[in-house]
Amino acid sequence: MTTDNTIVPAPADQAAPPEDHAARNKLVISLLLVSAFVVILNETIMGVALPHLMHDLDITAGAAQWLTTAFMLTMAVVIPVTGFLLQRLNTRPVFILAMSLFSAGTLISAIAPGFAVLVIGRIVQASGTAIMMPLLMTTVMTLVPPESRGKTMGNISIVISVAPAIGPTISGLILSVLDWRWMFILVLPIALGALALGAKRIVNVTTPKDAPIDVLSVVLSAIGFGGFVYGLSGLGEAAHHPTPVSPWIPLLVGAAVIAVFVLRQLSLQKQDRALLDLRTLTSRVFTISVAMMAILMMAMFGAFILLPIYLQNVLGLSTLQTGLLLLPGGLVMGLCAPTVGTLFDKYGPVPLVIPGAVLLSIALWGLTFVQQDTSVWLLLAAHLTLSVGLALMFTPLFTVSLGSLPPNLYSHGSAVIGTAQQVAGAAGTALFVAIMTLQATSLTNTGADILTATTGGIRSAFLCGAIISLGAVAAALFIKKPAPRAMPAEFAPGH
Repeated sequence: MTTDNTIVPAPADQAAPPEDHAARNKLVISLLLVSAFVVILNETIMGVALPHLMHDLDITAGAAQWLTTAFMLTMAVVIPVTGFLLQRLNTRPVFILAMSLFSAGTLISAIAPGFAVLVIGRIVQASGTAIMMPLLMTTVMTLVPPESRGKTMGNISIVISVAPAIGPTISGLILSVLDWRWMFILVLPIALGALALGAKRIVNVTTPKDAPIDVLSVVLSAIGFGGFVYGLSGLGEAAHHPTPVSPWIPLLVGAAVIAVFVLRQLSLQKQDRALLDLRTLTSRVFTISVAMMAILMMAMFGAFILLPIYLQNVLGLSTLQTGLLLLPGGLVMGLCAPTVGTLFDKYGPVPLVIPGAVLLSIALWGLTFVQQDTSVWLLLAAHLTLSVGLALMFTPLFTVSLGSLPPNLYSHGSAVIGTAQQVAGAAGTALFVAIMTLQATSLTNTGADILTATTGGIRSAFLCGAIISLGAVAAALFIKKPAPRAMPAEFAPGH
């Protein structure tokens, strides 16, 4: 008998010593962590580069935004399918597929002769990125025992939080001395190295099962989540300038199709054939954790887009100065994550999640008071506070959310988390930018100068984020450590 996403033990006379399995598992997780860090880094590396690309490729701001929008759209479309993919295929081929797609996309982007090919490269990159994170989380939940998952999930938190945080800094450093193509040229050998090493050293640690794919669910997922994220992205763009199609149309169509997709999954999961098994949401801890992670992603991506605008357009800092100012926050998240994981293993989520939510809210409320002459040191303190708050929450939420599920739902739980993060990130970006632009336009129409109007718009956007953060504080009160699940007898040591 086998169970999906579970290691099949060797016969007793061939069983490897436990330490061999431990070394193998550590190597597999380490390779997946390094690879995931590289692919996630690219999700935010383009933001600072857009002005350079507009000049070099002679494109408008609206067109340049598609380099980010197309990436998010592809992630939203591909991630829901990964639950099925991880059940049907084994660890090694899924890893090779993910890193091959990412490497191919990086190469296409590096040699792109024009804008259209560059967008194609970003789409191919995103396809690999979308597969990598669910693969990492599902593998960790399968290999790591509950009592030490916090520490390992802390390392995953470094990937999730630090890579996007330092993306703008790295791109700012590259663009200060090199052409935009070097953002891809420098990443390519790292990606190819990770692919080669992983193809050679990663072993299969899960058991595939014959899971039939429902084509209609794939189509509904692509239209629903793709349309919804496109609509959210369009709201932010429409705040700057008119769009050919009202963003509300794809937003409403996407929401309607997602509703149909959900109904179909509820029907299919009765026969264990769902593309995205929504029985994950019957776990209260999982649902609350995913809702909190969505709030965190909204706050994080919203702050990542608003702070550079404020620092550059209001305070007059350069791209490089902006990246360097935001770098300590990313480093703090990275330094905190392993410690947070260890504390989680020892004390559980409550002493971490509640203070984290409070710090997040304090930082966002503090940013609602920015002025045209606010000290950069106060902004640095606010960003560090925000970063510590995020670091205290990411690891516990990842761990308790997936830990509350049975092993056969790990892959679907990872896909649900990834989908929620992408939609929330797009929503946060769109919401913050739209509020900032609308308020700035309103102030300009009443006679305010550009700096005053921009500052007022940014304050309003942060106020919206601060109000949303109160939801995270309230939800944190309901987070608890899930009861440990006994390992099935046939997979216990010695069998």
